[in-house]
Amino acid sequence: MNLTEIFKPLSIIVLSIGGIANVAASDSCRPQVTLESLLKEMVSPEEQALYPDPPYRALQESSHDRASVSPDEPGWFANNDGFGIIRTDTIDGRYEKVLFDEQGPGVITRIWITTLDKRGTWRFYFDGSSKPGWVIPAYDLMRLGVEGVGRGLLQAHTSYEPEGKGGNTLFLPIPYAKGCKITFEDEPGVNPTPKYYHINFRRYPANTDVETFSAAVAARAKEEIAAADGMLLNPLTAPSGKETERKGRVEPGKGITLKLPKGEKAVYQLNIAVEGCDTASYGEIMRNLILCAEFDGRETVRVPLSDFSGGGAGAPEVKSWYLTSDGSGNVTSRWLMPYRKKGAFTIENLSGGPVEISLSAVVSPLEWDDDRSLYFHASWRKEDGIYIHNRPEEEDRCQDWNFATITGRGVYKGDLLSLYNHAPLWYGEGDEKIYVDNESFPSHFGTGTEDYYNSSWAPVVPFHTPFGGAPRADSTDSHGYNAFYRTRHLDGIPFDKKFRFDIEMLGWEPGTADYATTIYWYGDGDANASGVIGR
Repeated sequence: MNLTEIFKPLSIIVLSIGGIANVAASDSCRPQVTLESLLKEMVSPEEQALYPDPPYRALQESSHDRASVSPDEPGWFANNDGFGIIRTDTIDGRYEKVLFDEQGPGVITRIWITTLDKRGTWRFYFDGSSKPGWVIPAYDLMRLGVEGVGRGLLQAHTSYEPEGKGGNTLFLPIPYAKGCKITFEDEPGVNPTPKYYHINFRRYPANTDVETFSAAVAARAKEEIAAADGMLLNPLTAPSGKETERKGRVEPGKGITLKLPKGEKAVYQLNIAVEGCDTASYGEIMRNLILCAEFDGRETVRVPLSDFSGGGAGAPEVKSWYLTSDGSGNVTSRWLMPYRKKGAFTIENLSGGPVEISLSAVVSPLEWDDDRSLYFHASWRKEDGIYIHNRPEEEDRCQDWNFATITGRGVYKGDLLSLYNHAPLWYGEGDEKIYVDNESFPSHFGTGTEDYYNSSWAPVVPFHTPFGGAPRADSTDSHGYNAFYRTRHLDGIPFDKKFRFDIEMLGWEPGTADYATTIYWYGDGDANASGVIGR
């Protein structure tokens, strides 16, 4: 059975998933949330540009230091992140550390873990059962044991050692109807070592119909699991549609514009080629070419091409689900960009010389849903000389740096951190803190910069996965240029009024860093990100 037989053409997926809002609005008319429906949603470009239905809150449980209670109280920058748990339960004589305990319908969308010693046992308890419904015989998701799960849905970190330290990240969705508890039991007689984890999950309204994960469900869906895994490793080519193109020589201070076909449509693929850059000037030229996009009369993208590509300073190679760049001036975007009436792409040349540029877009008809359709946005901001401190207990010298702030309604889909580290050693001890709408405490509180980007143990080595990676790492001590890139599929974060992403500026040695952040998101026509260039 081939992929198209397992996952029907995208136009069908849109009707079955993306078009849920066209069904009667009552919860009883919504399709059941199943492992198969979630896998389809994961690889559907159309669904990424829609506000979720059924609605959900995106949340994260992690091992962050529980001394962090409030920015107004001591401990806000506490950094003992490997021992945070909810509580310890005694079950059949076992001491099980509770990492996750959620009541009501939901789905786990990402599990990131790492440790120094993998001995022990994970247990998943579903729907209030006292018996585990899934068991993993180590602090190691590589031993998950679900048929069809490969490198697309489960990724070992660059530091991973099967019998030593290191971790992995799982993106296989794990749905549950009434609740889920996850525990870990250290092997008896073994001194506990730090156990770092993130568990991202969706919390659905109480009346949402969800089918609980089980061994039988996983066996039933094994072909869909394998298909999604394969598709993540081999991004979809653009569907048939009208390809429009524009190319030319762009002088300094000028631009080139590609106008899109009018009507209710969507850009499925955007290809950009920059020619004539020599090796010495390539990175600088790519940073000084500004990609702009305007949909229905409003600019929603204004980002340096080097950073839009997912690579950052130097515009290195990128290989991921949404973005591909060859490191030589050819960039392909597979972010879906819908519009109601009209759209256009422009590249402005802010470099010191003329550049040969070509743009082409594959555009297909796509019905605009007044309740759910969102515009694609990409926003960029930069700040130099940000102070990095190495002593979290000296809170008066530590800071949360604002990575991004968005107002309006939308869904956060990912980001790039491109930086120059002036400090002599690792800069990324700081935790991410994400606030949604009116939260006073972040619903996403992380354990370190590299952990957020699906890696662990301060890696300074390039790597690529469907969900991002590290496109650039100049030096093994992390001094100099570095880049981390992450995108979100099922773990996208919806917001109705406001989205705020702060990150702690903590490192191994004091120093400074120059940060440039690009965020990828979908939003209503009046949604806006602060601090972007050209605004």
